[in-house]
Amino acid sequence: MTTIRFGSSTGPSLLARTSKRTLDVEPVEKANFDPDQLQQCPFDKSHQIRACRLSYHLLKCKKNHPKLAKELKTCPFNACHLLPRHELARHTETCPNRVSVGVKDVGAERKWDVPVRSQFTAAVTEDWEKELDEAAPPFIWGQTTVACVLQGTEAQAFNAVGAKFRGPTSLPW
Repeated sequence: MTTIRFGSSTGPSLLARTSKRTLDVEPVEKANFDPDQLQQCPFDKSHQIRACRLSYHLLKCKKNHPKLAKELKTCPFNACHLLPRHELARHTETCPNRVSVGVKDVGAERKWDVPVRSQFTAAVTEDWEKELDEAAPPFIWGQTTVACVLQGTEAQAFNAVGAKFRGPTSLPW
């Protein structure tokens, strides 16, 4: 039997490591993340729907069963959990999608947090008042002003496109 290994010759791949970790996960918890797992519709018990399509199916079944939709309440942690009103409190305490936010979680430093750099002041070399005084001359059709500014002469009419082309006779505004 041949063993197939993924990754480079320097070490195992990350895929091999992550697959080993997922074997330790309980089957019930792993089933919550499987998009192809079949789940039962709370409105019609004969409906078996894939987990990835359940939210769309619930919207359609809710329209077909309005009386039952009024009796069922939605879980605050997962919109696909529809339960009778009297079971909602118990489900809220034991919901597998429940995320606890405690004091220890808020202050704990996480592995993937990006460190925030302290603000620094850059040397201020810009003078906006001076730049306003040295503003470029306005654009005038048919005149080149770049050469005039560099040479210090008056602007002259200049046509760089040739005699075949002409400028517009009217302006667009």
